[in-house]
Amino acid sequence: MTGNDKLALRLSGISKAYGKVRALENLSFDVKEGRFFVLFGPSSVGKTTALRTIAGLVKPDSGSLHIDGRDMTDAPITGRGVSMVFQSFALYPHLTVYENFAYPLREEKVAREEIDKRVKETAAMLKLSHRLERKPNTLSGGEQQRVALGRSLIRQPKILLLDEPLTNLDAKLRHDMRAELKRLHRQFGMTIVYATPDELEALSMGEEIAVMRDGSVVQCGTPDELYESPADTYVGGKIGSPHMNILAAKTAKDGKSYDTPLGNLVPVRGPRKAQAGEAALIGIRPSDLRPAAKGEAGISAKIHLLEPLGDITIVSVDAGGETLRMVVPEAAALSMKPGDALPIVIDNKNIHIFRAADGMALS
Repeated sequence: MTGNDKLALRLSGISKAYGKVRALENLSFDVKEGRFFVLFGPSSVGKTTALRTIAGLVKPDSGSLHIDGRDMTDAPITGRGVSMVFQSFALYPHLTVYENFAYPLREEKVAREEIDKRVKETAAMLKLSHRLERKPNTLSGGEQQRVALGRSLIRQPKILLLDEPLTNLDAKLRHDMRAELKRLHRQFGMTIVYATPDELEALSMGEEIAVMRDGSVVQCGTPDELYESPADTYVGGKIGSPHMNILAAKTAKDGKSYDTPLGNLVPVRGPRKAQAGEAALIGIRPSDLRPAAKGEAGISAKIHLLEPLGDITIVSVDAGGETLRMVVPEAAALSMKPGDALPIVIDNKNIHIFRAADGMALS
């Protein structure tokens, strides 16, 4: 993070339709210079269309796009200072790694000596110096990904766009490339806009995350902000693993507590005004549930399923006709088995309240 408040990018009310399909709907967000900014959401929410709009590959039907303070809504692709890495890598199979790196510089009429210097510097930075004379089909998936990345970096763009670049890699390579991308971001300090449907990628890489749904941004914030204060049940369900437990509830007569299948719950951070009997949704993070200590009064529950994940175990319990998930240290879960009674305790400081009608946060 650079601490720079200058805007590198601003999208204001961008909409784009393909026939009856609305790819983007009043999409708006700002990206500060030097930030690692993530567009997060499942397939078909408009992430790729948003990146292609920034790159100039898609012309919006309405709205405006500003890059470095200049209106670039209708500007040509060249001159935007933007480079994009596609999910498919899009390498030239008949060219060597050296020629793949050199190609965009030759298109820009860069001098031969400068091309050679930048190709070798980029290859060294990406640990590809020993692969410069190879062709893409002789490289591993991780090496191909680094070539695609290098071909964009070599142009020294102001903004680097990455469209689900790690999707085609195995788990180990994805982990390694996440670390590599973060290192390159720190080294260059460039602005990166990264699209992914992967929650782990979004939370581990993004300094700021825009959660997308139906072609627009639902909520934008740091990973901590999105986790601690989700704007609605959609964000609450997308951010955090395991995902938030959601319970149907009604406001109790006192207007401060909630009648739920687990009994009456009193959130510390409840809405200021609530009508008795008003329908609501209660959100409880798995990390805010725990087994009751010996002798401690807890909510009656029975173990439904155990999912060991190394140093932690996800424990699903049946309580009040609901199945809830919580995270338990591995050592504490060793003696547990399905069917056992396991009274549970809820941390009421972190209960989230949502409006039943539209899922919007009330707390």
